[in-house]
Amino acid sequence: MQEQADGKTPGLSAEEEREIDEKLPPRAAVLHETIRIQGDHELERSIAALWWSALAAGLTMGLSLMAMGLFRSRLGPSDESHVIASLGYSAGFLAVILARQQLFTENTLTAVLPVMTKLTLNNVGRLLRLWGVVLCGNLAGTLLVAWVMLRLPIFDTQTDVAFLEIGRKVMENDMSKMLAKGIISGWMIATMVWMIASMESAKIAIIVLITYLMALGDFTHIVVGSVEVSYLVYAGEVSWGDFWLVFAGPTLAGNIIGGSFIFALLSHAQIRSERDVIAKRERDKHKLLEELRRNRKD
Repeated sequence: MQEQADGKTPGLSAEEEREIDEKLPPRAAVLHETIRIQGDHELERSIAALWWSALAAGLTMGLSLMAMGLFRSRLGPSDESHVIASLGYSAGFLAVILARQQLFTENTLTAVLPVMTKLTLNNVGRLLRLWGVVLCGNLAGTLLVAWVMLRLPIFDTQTDVAFLEIGRKVMENDMSKMLAKGIISGWMIATMVWMIASMESAKIAIIVLITYLMALGDFTHIVVGSVEVSYLVYAGEVSWGDFWLVFAGPTLAGNIIGGSFIFALLSHAQIRSERDVIAKRERDKHKLLEELRRNRKD
């Protein structure tokens, strides 16, 4: 009778109830703690380890431009080719995330949650240290791989033209659009990190889905975009001033706002609210027990 009053299905064995628990999705608090622990581990890594991993990630991100350019050069200029070529955007993200290399936009969520959980000057300093090293490593890798793709005789003329077209598409945005699209991009990457923590078995599908949508929407990303725009710089079509002021600055700000100040703050606020409710229940329970003890004494 008690099971029916609680709304549970009667007649379930203990083993069946354990099986149900295993199939239930993790609570938001569990995801938050999982990502917070990952972020805390990243904050503890040495500068050398962060730098080399971030440099490798920047180099690996060249795969996104490479794949999109190869698709576009074979398919020709059309809306249909953009739909297919956008799949190539996922190549770099897949390689970087599956290889567990340091990607700056992942750390706008992962490394921020420990700081939000325990806001101290030491944690803020650790966060800025990680961001600085990873961002510099990522950019160094992207600038190097873009130079290699342009200067070395690797691709045919048709593919080189496709690379230039991809970069020109990014630079069609003014500073306000770079910022706005960067916010959406940062929010999408943070969403991807949260989803992966929830469904590790579907990691590849989640990465492809989110990054493919980013490419279709032409949202700006500081790391992938650095490969695309620096390719234009080396080709003499864009100045370094435009690279840093028009593209990199607004896009970086947008990615941080979308990943840290929107997604991470909202996620942390949700968990904090749940904790406050649980704490209130515990206090009420404690008060009730105290009253019962007093009544028994009386």
